[in-house]
Amino acid sequence: MSNNQLTLSTTRFTKAQRLLTPAAFREVFDAPERKLHQGHLMAFVRSNNCEQPRVGMAITKRKVPTAVVRNLIKRQIRENFRVQASNLENKDIVFIVKKSVKELN
Repeated sequence: MSNNQLTLSTTRFTKAQRLLTPAAFREVFDAPERKLHQGHLMAFVRSNNCEQPRVGMAITKRKVPTAVVRNLIKRQIRENFRVQASNLENKDIVFIVKKSVKELN
């Protein structure tokens, strides 16, 4: 197995890498160090005291009405985070959907 394949197969998305409690989300929303805006997504970033970066998502039915599409967005965010987690600093990142994604394909 090549070194690149070994790295990819050992990276996992663990429960410790997720923001789970409303209090953890509130900390990031109340005092973000940085806000990143894109067309349909927004990210709130804040330093954490954990040994690794963590991610959370707030994707509402109002913005993304079907569960299939909501789950697809969550899977894509999780996968990108999982691949990039080793390159990230110890930050909490929360993604929210700003606009409806009906016009996206």
